[in-house]
Amino acid sequence: MKIAVLGAGAIGAYVGAALCRAGVEVHLIARGEHLAAMRRSGVRVLSPRGDFTGHPHATDDPHEVGPVDHVFLGLKANAYAAAGPMILPLLHETTSIVAAQNGIPWWYFHRLPGPYEGYRIQSVDPGGSVTAALPLERAIGCVVYAATEIEAPGVVRHLEGTRFSIGEPDGSTSGRCTAFSAAMIEGGLKCPVEPDLRHDIWVKLMGNIAFNPISALARATMAGICRHRRARELVVAMMRETVDVAQRVGCDPRISIERRIAGAERAGEHKTSTLQDLEKGKPLELDVLLAAVVELADLTGAQVPTLRSIHAVTDLLDEQVRRGLVPTL
Repeated sequence: MKIAVLGAGAIGAYVGAALCRAGVEVHLIARGEHLAAMRRSGVRVLSPRGDFTGHPHATDDPHEVGPVDHVFLGLKANAYAAAGPMILPLLHETTSIVAAQNGIPWWYFHRLPGPYEGYRIQSVDPGGSVTAALPLERAIGCVVYAATEIEAPGVVRHLEGTRFSIGEPDGSTSGRCTAFSAAMIEGGLKCPVEPDLRHDIWVKLMGNIAFNPISALARATMAGICRHRRARELVVAMMRETVDVAQRVGCDPRISIERRIAGAERAGEHKTSTLQDLEKGKPLELDVLLAAVVELADLTGAQVPTLRSIHAVTDLLDEQVRRGLVPTL
């Protein structure tokens, strides 16, 4: 098996190092100081489960890698539309694209029986630009339950979680999914093949849709948000509206709101990826989290006043970041 990790940041490098430990031929595609460090010394993973170092091939040129069996996509979703030139050299006829992303994926309604089958979510896939870069038939969904961060170039700190749930858009248990899952498990990760990955998407999104934007607006950790009574009430309201939208598109997240909040609270003083991006002056990954759900609310007639308000102010914040008007920390 030959796997390329496109976007070998905190999650991508962690997965690449684990797959390398399993004996898979792994190629990390990254840039900057992080790439230089991985070329010199491999990927050093610091983990409560035990530290280890993987030595996969690392490059900034996908042409150097050539076609692979699977592309693990570690990019932020807001970079997908521009990823086509980087993806193309990695593809052969049956290459799959395992997209590890938060929020609603571009393939969500692909092969989903019901009234919205084939619907393109414009906030996620504007004008089909993401589908053009990442063809639907290649897509394997992936919901990440691991928390990692880059501690230094070439050094990934694994904070918690080893689960990467994957699944086909049509819910089948395909050979390509089982093969990828086996490699991940051999590398020490959990990688169940889920017949209904959309359920996992919404359960994860219940947390992301609330904690990510609030953390950016308030510069607060997940535990800090949970400790603040009014912020916690805001999280509850956002989660309720999100569950309503999920149910209207045919998915019923089987978890209580209080249990979902408790799970987030256990993450402790963890900064969400959105807050980390804000502190680095990077564009905020909001379209797949907030804008997509507001769009689906419009599609289904759901009332989501809280989500609309938070989306408005975080969209303004993102605009300010993109214009360089928000100082980095």
